[in-house]
Amino acid sequence: MIAWTSELKLALARAEAFAARHPRALTGTVVTALSGFAVTAFGIAPLAPDAVDLPQRTIAEAPQTLDLQAQLAELAAHDIGLIRSDLTRSSDTADSLLKRLGAFDPAFAQFLRSDTTAKRVLQGRAGKMVQLTANAEGVVESMVVRFPAEKAEQQSTHFSRLTLSRQGSGFSAKLETAPLQAQVRLGSGTIRTSLFAATDDARIPDSIASQMADMFSGDIDFHRELRKGDRFSIVYESLSADGEPISWDGAAGRLIAGEFVNNGRSYSAVWFKDTASGKGSFYGFDGQSKRRAFLASPMEFSRVTSGFAMRFHPILQTWRQHLGIDYGAPTGTAVRSVGDGVVESAGWQNGFGNVVHLRHAGDRTTVYAHLSRIDVKKGQRVEQGQKIGAVGATGWATGPHLHFEFRVRGQHQDPRAIAKASEAVPLPNYARGQFSQTVASVKAQLSAAEAMGSGVSGND
Repeated sequence: MIAWTSELKLALARAEAFAARHPRALTGTVVTALSGFAVTAFGIAPLAPDAVDLPQRTIAEAPQTLDLQAQLAELAAHDIGLIRSDLTRSSDTADSLLKRLGAFDPAFAQFLRSDTTAKRVLQGRAGKMVQLTANAEGVVESMVVRFPAEKAEQQSTHFSRLTLSRQGSGFSAKLETAPLQAQVRLGSGTIRTSLFAATDDARIPDSIASQMADMFSGDIDFHRELRKGDRFSIVYESLSADGEPISWDGAAGRLIAGEFVNNGRSYSAVWFKDTASGKGSFYGFDGQSKRRAFLASPMEFSRVTSGFAMRFHPILQTWRQHLGIDYGAPTGTAVRSVGDGVVESAGWQNGFGNVVHLRHAGDRTTVYAHLSRIDVKKGQRVEQGQKIGAVGATGWATGPHLHFEFRVRGQHQDPRAIAKASEAVPLPNYARGQFSQTVASVKAQLSAAEAMGSGVSGND
């Protein structure tokens, strides 16, 4: 015991000598620790006088290693595969599609060229989702193609799935229809330059942004009243096919609820479907319908190039009253009916070029002029928001735009004023209980969306 204590004291003396030569804080800490250890050892050792007599036992065990050859054989038996996804292009051939997906399989390429179903699906419209599975050598094991349901009435709820599989030395093709899956998502943003810029930054689909503009079209003129710093929060559905998000036309998710703060004033609305009538619409949280008799604009988005006021006519070169509103937009942009009505006339009319006249209730008429295409016929009944044609530059037009007029008993009126003053349908009394529950649910979701996206902004 005395010898052990002497060794510790000698070690401590050497450490103190080293500290004298290297007077640093860390060295001092080590010395202190060693000093404490020595005192502790001295105090404890006498309590166990027979500690040095305890039996000692040495155990030696060789580590076990798996046989290297067995491991290599196991890896060789494991088939390393390739899974790649892409969208079809209008210029695709069987070979170019497989090359882009990283596969080399002449037999499968020949099957794509010869099978009637595969050829029809892959050579059709671009933008179809393709997922390919191949082995390490690039030999195809399967290919799955997902695209909009072939029946128009199913495109908002279902999708088509073509599965091409290797079967021995040949291949099989299976075409089926499956339901789309809906997931609830939250989004929020702040306007810096435009609504679409803000929704793009927040990764909100354009179809949802358009629904938001429709939801608040009776409260906000998105062409003239949008302000920098305006903000929004929304709850919406995102559709997916086998778990893969989609963005097909006609298969857009539903906007469930939204809150928009415009120039300091807040507007809120929710999508509510009356279970008794089976009809759904946007309603304010007070139960007032957001669907007015007339939309604020015949296009989802564009810019007003000439309002309902006096102007210098670009062709006649004179000042005169402009009896409508001109919306600047690229040729081919969809034009929609601002309200339910019947097509009074559709065709060519002098300076208006291709023009559609719609007759609405209350002796009201709307006019859509300079169209590049007309999609309705005289006598046809149309619903609010239905596409009736496309923007063009026919007739007396200096460039592609839509000339839009609103007439009441033959007299021209400001379309924006008519839209804001048009009647709204209140929620039926029997549905108010269910409606209140829906509003309470979406309020919490909107609060979460606002908190989540407080840092999102929109910049072009």
